[in-house]
Amino acid sequence: MSGNENENKPDMKMVSIPLSSDDEITNGGNLRGSQTLKTDKVPDEILDENEVEEKNRLINEVLELQNTLDDLSQRVDAVKDENLKLKSENQVLGQYIENLMSASSVFQPTSTGGKKRQSSGKTTPKRGDKR
Repeated sequence: MSGNENENKPDMKMVSIPLSSDDEITNGGNLRGSQTLKTDKVPDEILDENEVEEKNRLINEVLELQNTLDDLSQRVDAVKDENLKLKSENQVLGQYIENLMSASSVFQPTSTGGKKRQSSGKTTPKRGDKR
């Protein structure tokens, strides 16, 4: 456990952001109170600038996604309208085809006379039958 404590202590003292006063820090040894105040202000300004840039980037991304969503919503509405139109046309064409088929003798059920021919005494040889 003592190894973990020693590992954590140096992390607290290290400053990872390079500053214009880095020469003073490396030449002067450890950080002192006045130098700590200087280093605290500069990273805050850098963080604020980074946060503002990130916030602006996220806002722009959200606006772009909203526009994309709006475009997709309009496209879905257009496709729904087209679908309803095609269904209606399909229904009309289906009814038209059904009317044509009922009016045509080709699609009428075969007459009962055809069945009598098959059931009459005459039998026609089937393929493969030798008579």
